Amino acid sequence: MQGPLLTILFVIVLLVFDFYILKGFRAAFKKWRFPVWFVVLYWLSAVFFITILLVGIYSPLNAGKRAGLLFGYTLVFIFKFSFLFFVFIDDIRRGVIYLFRKNKKPATDTPLTENNPDAIPRSEFLMKAGLLSGFVPLVAIKLSMSKGCYDYHVRYVDLYLPNLPKAFDGMKVGQISDIHSGGFYNKTAVKGGVDMLQREKPDVTFFTGDLVNGAAWEMRDYQDLFAKVKAPLGVYSILGNHDYGDYGTWPSLAAKQKNNADIIATHKNMGWDILIDENRRLKVGNEEIGILGIGNWGEMSRFPKYGKMEEAVKNTADLPVKLLLSHDPSHWRAEVIPKYPQIDAVFAGHTHGLQFGIRTKEFQWSPIEYVYSEWAGLYREKHQQIYVNVGYGFAGIRGRVGILPEITIFTLKAGEDPGLKV
Repeated sequence: MQGPLLTILFVIVLLVFDFYILKGFRAAFKKWRFPVWFVVLYWLSAVFFITILLVGIYSPLNAGKRAGLLFGYTLVFIFKFSFLFFVFIDDIRRGVIYLFRKNKKPATDTPLTENNPDAIPRSEFLMKAGLLSGFVPLVAIKLSMSKGCYDYHVRYVDLYLPNLPKAFDGMKVGQISDIHSGGFYNKTAVKGGVDMLQREKPDVTFFTGDLVNGAAWEMRDYQDLFAKVKAPLGVYSILGNHDYGDYGTWPSLAAKQKNNADIIATHKNMGWDILIDENRRLKVGNEEIGILGIGNWGEMSRFPKYGKMEEAVKNTADLPVKLLLSHDPSHWRAEVIPKYPQIDAVFAGHTHGLQFGIRTKEFQWSPIEYVYSEWAGLYREKHQQIYVNVGYGFAGIRGRVGILPEITIFTLKAGEDPGLKV
């Protein structure tokens, strides 16, 4: 019951904000008598945008469409919040005027009221300035969106594993995720990201799903480029929810199955070892760890559960460390933690961080956190960990703001994370 009650409370708060905003509109255009149709249209639009938000959070639509809805509502919210700031400032001004008037002697001072010719212009000025200010961040976001598409950043992460064999201590692991080649429009820029990854010289590299938006042909112009992603101990990859063709229209089931087979073949043609509910033993000297990979498995009903963990873990009981590649991070909490305690770390993607938000070393926020509890970076639950990469490409929204395309470089370290010790 807690979830629905919180949602209702959240909606009530948003409606209160909208009421406050309407009050600001009236102050901004005080000389214009607001007709009934305008007020009705205003409230219909307010309800519409709140519905957009709820659909984006709770609906069974695919990730790209939900990301678009959440991003759209976020833009509306930014505008409203910017305007609300000025409404709030004006209310403070009104309160100061009221207190000043109340404490003044009527015989010696002119009452300062909102009917005073000097008071009305100030209020209108603040409200109109607020409306204008609401567009400033929207323009800034628009200008930065396309730039963010290819602004690749390397994030360095120390991954502590208590049972890591000595031979693997200090090993560098690279990760990229969610290439979504169907959205690319600048091959030179994409190559720059690949070169950035290769300059890090990882010992092994993981790709955690969503090679395309839906069709195998989308990799036609990029296969040769991503074939340059190499590592001495191999490149291991998995499929994401977009790699099954579930979001496209196919003339027949056979055509859809062939598309999936062609995507798998593309992984192999690039020299990547694709893992579909299976595992590999990574050997250094006389010591081994396990690399496991499964098909897409998403907790939410709109994402199919293709992955079979029971197959992926076969014959791995003797391995001291098991690293799992699983595209959708919701799989970790829904199935890995309760059923597979032997999995030490999961490498995931899928969320894109909504391609919109704030991310620094100390703080991160995106509307996607209201959908996924693990959406960017490293998370821990007792002895198990998951890292969520926010993606190399983009989908749904042709741009990124704040949540930039990511190349992750892990350094494996034996022992407990010193940051967790008391």
